[in-house]
Amino acid sequence: MKLPLLTGLITSALLSISAAQAETAIVLNSVDENVSFIDTRTYKETGRAPACKEPHHLIATPDDSSVIVACAVSNELVFFDPATGKEQKRIKNISDPYQLGFSPDNKWFVANSLRLDRVDLYRAADYSLVARVPAAKTPSHMAFDKASQFVFITLQDSNEVLAIDLKTQQPIWKVPVGPTPAGIHMTPDDKYLLVGSMGADYVEVIDWRARKTVKKIVTAKAAHNFLARGDGRHVFVSNRSMNGSISLVDMQTLTEVEKYDVPGGPDDMEIRADGKELWATARFARKVQVVNLEQKKLAYSIPVGRSPHGVSFISHAPRQ
Repeated sequence: MKLPLLTGLITSALLSISAAQAETAIVLNSVDENVSFIDTRTYKETGRAPACKEPHHLIATPDDSSVIVACAVSNELVFFDPATGKEQKRIKNISDPYQLGFSPDNKWFVANSLRLDRVDLYRAADYSLVARVPAAKTPSHMAFDKASQFVFITLQDSNEVLAIDLKTQQPIWKVPVGPTPAGIHMTPDDKYLLVGSMGADYVEVIDWRARKTVKKIVTAKAAHNFLARGDGRHVFVSNRSMNGSISLVDMQTLTEVEKYDVPGGPDDMEIRADGKELWATARFARKVQVVNLEQKKLAYSIPVGRSPHGVSFISHAPRQ
């Protein structure tokens, strides 16, 4: 399927919602190769649009002027305006962009090629390819140190974390971790890497400078992905089993402090701007699950397409 795109598709979907609505949720349905639109006032899907082959993840550019949708199988990036939904540009020949990341200094754009066992390093200024780094096996998620010296990659099928030096574009070490590592997150003090062990039930805490595990934080079966709460202290962890949950981990005490029942394989997460709701895609249930963080429980369950993965919000307000 070609990408007819997000030009009139997203824009027309937005026009069906009142201009007073502050946000519309967009969800990437990876298997269906389309995008769901959800009215965040009514918590109902308002429409779908064709997207591309296997859209898995999306990311905002560092200046928030664009949201990038990564099309893993069709080998391209699609940029659109987060305020209007209008397509801005496409960059083709981005090989198998599964997971994306910008270095903190905004010099590097990194794409994990999960199917090809490779990490591609691009200049963030123009998305020109600089290096391709072998990364066996199955590079999944990534995290950076504050100095933008390293990018750390989880290797799902070799049960390792790989460190790549961004200055030399060379792999410099690997450390063994628990089974099927997925999400990876740097603590705010730049001291520890947190790694979700999808083949187990814990978050592994790695002192990356010493290259050793210092703790395992038990959360629940299939600990998978991370999302910072935004308070500089806590991070959400999705536990991606059918009878799933989302944990809240204190990154100072390295303990689980809260847990919410979120069935259906919770995966990617996003928090509303007011901090009151956490939205999570349920990969196995074809739903988006909405957790009320004040009540600490599941509030809404919204049907979408098959294998929903990335989730984000686009604003209705015109860009100033």
